[in-house]
Amino acid sequence: MTHAWHGRIVSVLVALLVVAPGATTAHAYLKFGVEVAGRVVPVRWGAGPIRYFVTERDFSGISAQAFSDAIGRAAATWMRTPGLPVTFSAQGLTRSQPLETDGRSTIGFLDRPDQERVLGAASFLLDAATGQILESDIYFNTRFRWSTAAGGEAGASDLESIALHELGHLLGLGHSAIGETEVSGTGRRVLASGSVMFPIAMPAGTISDRALQADDIAGLLDLYGAAPAGEVGSIQGRVTKRERAVYGAHVVAFHLESGALIGGFALGDDGTFVIGGLAPGAYIVRVEPLDDTDVESFFAPARVDIDFGVTFAAKVVVVQAAGSTAPVVIEVRPR
Repeated sequence: MTHAWHGRIVSVLVALLVVAPGATTAHAYLKFGVEVAGRVVPVRWGAGPIRYFVTERDFSGISAQAFSDAIGRAAATWMRTPGLPVTFSAQGLTRSQPLETDGRSTIGFLDRPDQERVLGAASFLLDAATGQILESDIYFNTRFRWSTAAGGEAGASDLESIALHELGHLLGLGHSAIGETEVSGTGRRVLASGSVMFPIAMPAGTISDRALQADDIAGLLDLYGAAPAGEVGSIQGRVTKRERAVYGAHVVAFHLESGALIGGFALGDDGTFVIGGLAPGAYIVRVEPLDDTDVESFFAPARVDIDFGVTFAAKVVVVQAAGSTAPVVIEVRPR
């Protein structure tokens, strides 16, 4: 399900936080969308290479070449997703800075003292007439200590891990809520991440988020319609309460064979959801409220219904390759 923006040309900034008060265990990925001729279309690149430049700037012991190499490794990780119609194409170093509207997708360091909790962010410039991304820049905040060390570095944020997250945004993915946190001081820290697209970074020195997880891959396959040889399917359905739509509910598919967790949101006006990019097999489907996470990391919270308890679908749902299930209707109860 996509969350829509409106406008002829749209510029958007999506940030990755160090900590976010109120974020706890949850499951989902979110795509962006733009309204075109009365319907919402996904925000993504057209087929072909995504050309990007890296700012020629050394910072805190990291050379421009080491920085560029880390970005290249992260890009290669996303490109190993089978069947994608897009590729990353490094165009070399540039004197340009991120967030300059110049027709180039530029990745580099910026000093952002106004964003003391933001490690990095990705911006979009897109054509609202087509939903196609025209330019996407990424910056990493120099207010933090960074590392490109192969095994990580204590007290330093891992550039490759954060780049993997930000390149997911550049491709068109929003945040996932698969992760587990605990209260730490005035905010929360991540204990475990089930998705690279989780909106809160792992603790400094950690390199576990250099690898994609099932939810990340499913999101990308779904966004680009890149099912390899028809090998994936989807679950569709509705979430209702007292026979009325529930907006903003998490809907999570748990694959019984692999243990993969892949999710989506019920965002349709009638409570509809679609979870795509699923491997064939049997799934347990769970619905939960978005009441213990940072709702604004996903979409505007005004319409989100959180007044219900965790509920499971009455039966195991079987996904077939290259197909969608019959609608799964899950009725939740008020708390």
